[in-house]
Amino acid sequence: MYLKKTTLALAVILSSTAYSSVVLAQNNDDGLEEITVTGRYLSIDKLNSVKTPTPILDVPQSLSIFSAEQIEEQAFRNLGDVFRYTPGLSTSQGEGHRDAVIIRGIQTTADFFIDGVRDDVQYYRPLYNVEQVEVLRGSNALLFGRGGGGGIINRVTKQAKVGERFSRISAGVDSFGAYSVEGDTNVQLSENAALRVNGYYQGLDNHRDFYDGDSFAINPTVTINFSPTTKGIFSYEYVDDDRTVDRGVPSQNVDGGPDVPLEGFEDTFFGSGDDNFTTLEANIFRARIEHEFSTGLRGNITAQYADYDKLYQNLFASEEVQVINGSFSEVELDGYRDATERENLLLQANLVGEFETGAIGHTVLFGFEYGDQETENSRLDNVFAENGDDQLFVPFTDPLSIPSFSFSNLARDRASDVQFTSIYAQDQVDLTDQFKIVLGLRYDEFDIDVNDIRNSGQFNRVDNEVTPRLGAIYKPAENISLYASYSETFLPRSGEQFLTLTLDDESTNPQFFENQEIGLKWDLTPRLSLTTSIFELERESFTSEDPEDVGQVIVIEGSTTSGFEVQLVGDVTDTWSLSTGYSYLDSEVEVVDGSGDDGNRTRQTPENIFSIWNNFAVNNKLNLAIGANYQDSFFVREDNSVEVPSYVRFDAAAYYLLNDSMRLQLNVENLFDTEYFPDAHSNDNISTGKPINARLTFSADF
Repeated sequence: MYLKKTTLALAVILSSTAYSSVVLAQNNDDGLEEITVTGRYLSIDKLNSVKTPTPILDVPQSLSIFSAEQIEEQAFRNLGDVFRYTPGLSTSQGEGHRDAVIIRGIQTTADFFIDGVRDDVQYYRPLYNVEQVEVLRGSNALLFGRGGGGGIINRVTKQAKVGERFSRISAGVDSFGAYSVEGDTNVQLSENAALRVNGYYQGLDNHRDFYDGDSFAINPTVTINFSPTTKGIFSYEYVDDDRTVDRGVPSQNVDGGPDVPLEGFEDTFFGSGDDNFTTLEANIFRARIEHEFSTGLRGNITAQYADYDKLYQNLFASEEVQVINGSFSEVELDGYRDATERENLLLQANLVGEFETGAIGHTVLFGFEYGDQETENSRLDNVFAENGDDQLFVPFTDPLSIPSFSFSNLARDRASDVQFTSIYAQDQVDLTDQFKIVLGLRYDEFDIDVNDIRNSGQFNRVDNEVTPRLGAIYKPAENISLYASYSETFLPRSGEQFLTLTLDDESTNPQFFENQEIGLKWDLTPRLSLTTSIFELERESFTSEDPEDVGQVIVIEGSTTSGFEVQLVGDVTDTWSLSTGYSYLDSEVEVVDGSGDDGNRTRQTPENIFSIWNNFAVNNKLNLAIGANYQDSFFVREDNSVEVPSYVRFDAAAYYLLNDSMRLQLNVENLFDTEYFPDAHSNDNISTGKPINARLTFSADF
């Protein structure tokens, strides 16, 4: 096993002073540690993903936290920006209409959470109302349920704060013409109640021909202190997003090696400027009640109802182009229109107790989840009038001259109802001041009913799974912890979006993920911390789209990703703050059915990923920042027929305080105008990186 082979390597890493993940903490009036904007503690009071008031030093898992201040400082506009500065993660294109990420070699569009509650619909998640983003790496069904094979992403939203009054507004524009306005205001409704409203609007633009769009959202929240021990948090969010669907450029043939992305056409749009678009309208209601039964016992219950109406349609390049002497004569197009309506009703309850049995301390978590997710999805293939087919070679022109077509061939029409019930329990046992263990089990019942309207078929599948979590923490000093962990999760054969189950698959078992990890967390100073981890992640049989036949799947019998991660985050000096991380990922597909590709690398998994961000305080008014991220080359799919080259991109920023309440901020992305390809979806849908781009932002507090 990889972990056994790398014990010596871990010792070397732990003795180095490389990189880490950390944050800073403060005590509240009750003496309990709770997170601040750069805090070192994940607290149940912050609705975070670990669900118990546990210091990061005592979490036997690799994780990263991005505060709202860091998101603003680096001008992150979406989760993809966050992922590029996170070790072990790489972005995936998501077909130009959704968040998608590769975590430790596992691609996902569904392992997203908001305030610890599942948020698995396919869309671009805004950051305007985010207090922090938590990235937990490694399988862990105990806390999150199904999925999360490589890890999960949790957004912690801003809450109304009783007893405070403040407002903030910011506006920004970049050199492409994209712009945004955001507002955040908190007002006192009464002695025990407060209202907070966050909202934003953005106009989209970039370097790509025909690309545009806009999105806006509003999120009012109300906090009510019903009593000194009972609090209610009530939230509504409306999200509206309309944008061009851009699937990048195709690959080009290369003699004697894998194909590569088409170069020299970074701005060219391989689709229809009029017919490539996506729309989303979402209404999300959430209510949470928290109650403290006693000093050592408290609980919470959350109810969330959400309605999503999603549509996307597109034409895209579906085959490599044959480049001769730097040019090509034709490109093959394919396309479809996909509509989804989903209603989610999710309930979650947690009870956390802290007590002692003799000299042994316990932090016990009991939890329950129930979900009902109803989905209607249909897909219409395009039909070209010229040949009556969904694929057609057209002469290459820039822009493309699109022949007459329509989205008229019904390829899929399904309705599904997923119900799940989960019960979980975990005990963190403090055997001594230095040694702790974490023991937990989760039971999930996953029941899916599918009505295949197009094929007049109905089927049902019920999965019952028990998944464990085991961890051990040794603390040779108060500011150092060594940990080892084992965790599992599963994914039903119906997939993360409930659409891929077929009659032939009914008798197959869910796929399982196992994560083994050892690591170290070390607060080098109260404001600077190092974390390292070595892990091995095994995945059982799964399916992938056949690169030679769009819409068909191939069976992959398993994959393994082994690697290590290092992070260093915090204040190096009073005037220099640092956030840096590195990951090494050695991934391998074990067997691909019928293809002979055993031993290939997993999709979109760079072997080396490195990022760094430095912020220097020149004086009490001016800060300067410089950063970079490096991504190694990767293969787009498991057939390893298309390789995307490595790149290094530098970013910079300057911040100037006009007065105590107003600030100007300039962020420059891709400082040296590097040409690169950051991500992909398929062998012939590869994104082109933005050229140098400056964004000017003004913000004011009042």
